[in-house]
Amino acid sequence: MASKVQIKGEKRHPVYQWLMSKSLNGISNAEVRWNFTKFLINGEGQWVASYPSSVSPLDLKSPSSCAKGISV
Repeated sequence: MASKVQIKGEKRHPVYQWLMSKSLNGISNAEVRWNFTKFLINGEGQWVASYPSSVSPLDLKSPSSCAKGISV
């Protein structure tokens, strides 16, 4: 289980700082607009894409569909 963390504001958790900031992840700025925003991180720990809550995890079946992330 994970504890509740801040995802916005000055007390943003370091993981979300990295996920949401191009200056930290080197790829893209991303925004969490609603619950169930998804982030795709590759096997090397690199940020690949983010997907809004409207995208079902079941729609992310193949590497080619993952490459079509909303924010890249």
